[in-house]
Amino acid sequence: MTPAVAETRLVRIADLHPTQITVGFGEVAQKRIRLRSEIQSQGELGLPTRAVPVVLAPDGALYLIDCHHLALAMQQEGVERAPVRQLADFSTIAVHDFWSALEGRGWCHPYDAAGRRRPYSAIPSTLVALLNDPFRSLSSALRRSGGFTKTAAPFSEFNWADFLRTRIPAQTVAMDFAGALGQAMRLARTAAAQHLPGWVADPAAVPLINLQAAGAPANR
Repeated sequence: MTPAVAETRLVRIADLHPTQITVGFGEVAQKRIRLRSEIQSQGELGLPTRAVPVVLAPDGALYLIDCHHLALAMQQEGVERAPVRQLADFSTIAVHDFWSALEGRGWCHPYDAAGRRRPYSAIPSTLVALLNDPFRSLSSALRRSGGFTKTAAPFSEFNWADFLRTRIPAQTVAMDFAGALGQAMRLARTAAAQHLPGWVADPAAVPLINLQAAGAPANR
């Protein structure tokens, strides 16, 4: 593997490839709302300036290793290009080693909306083909509500999503997101969650849930 390319450049969002199977459509919708508001008020100055991290694959394509929700929200809002920062160049390794190299660094997540491990071939080739995981939206809302803290651990919100999906009925998330968020907050304070990244041990530190700030999306 050659050294990472540090500079930031603009690329077409449609040319970026995902490294996971799912996103939370509700979380994407929340990002679209914020993005649309910023663009309407500031024009191009309202576009995100944070460079999304990518790696260069053996076929020369760029693969996202984070910020899938942001990139998809930008694409759905009609933004054509995004700033990227290349963290690694895998163009010289064998194709069959690419995905294992990514996973070894915590840079891909080949799990479906039921939390089941899938082959790398199940990862969509485009952002618009990503599938919905409502529990990923729930875990994001839980974090924004103070249920756990943001950490650098890879796919921490997917870990919380997997924890919640075994304890909260999917129908509750779909039909009563606010109720599901309340259940998630209570579960986040139990000892059963203490192994998860960002766990907060002190129940007194829990703020009142602000559903507007947390986002109570209709998962679609």
